[in-house]
Amino acid sequence: MLPADTQLYRTAHAGSRSTVKTRRGMRIVAAVLLGAAFTSAGAQDGFVVSSTNFRDGAQVAAGQVFNRDNCTGANRSPQLTWRNAPAGTRSYAVTIFDPDASNRGWWHWAVANIPARVHTLAENASASGALGKLGAIEARNDFGDEGYGGPCPPPGKPHRYIVTVHALKVDKLALPAGRPATMFEHEIADATLSSAKLTVTYGR
Repeated sequence: MLPADTQLYRTAHAGSRSTVKTRRGMRIVAAVLLGAAFTSAGAQDGFVVSSTNFRDGAQVAAGQVFNRDNCTGANRSPQLTWRNAPAGTRSYAVTIFDPDASNRGWWHWAVANIPARVHTLAENASASGALGKLGAIEARNDFGDEGYGGPCPPPGKPHRYIVTVHALKVDKLALPAGRPATMFEHEIADATLSSAKLTVTYGR
């Protein structure tokens, strides 16, 4: 289609008078080309994550908030569903990170070795033992606990929490459970083919 579009452009600027019909034709061709470009981008960037507990841009509900340090939530890991992972995906990892915390942020959750056949995690998969049954492993979060630790920022401006599902090119990471989340993050980054994100907020 690109040569035809180029020819239309040259014809419209060759010195002859452009008709309304020609101009309309150019607009149609341009719209088709633009639509094709967006379709191509969508095919490449179609990996997405959603949640029944977390809505992108919204505040975290009490069910997912931490349950210590003056926070009184239920500390249940969120339900997550993802789709359209890239070809070659052999496993998944999930992370939740607060970039607004002091000292380079705060890791709330890091999970790896989720089998490629799995495309959803139930709410409270961390504490319920569901992840272990899948063969997945969880890191030690920055609260010092293995598994999920919900939002619990200091009073003041709300913090952001970035939930990321990583499509990995390996079946398993060479890490034991309970290692610090920063170690998981490094290994996950090296093995990531693509990632899907959503961001939620919480303040008190």
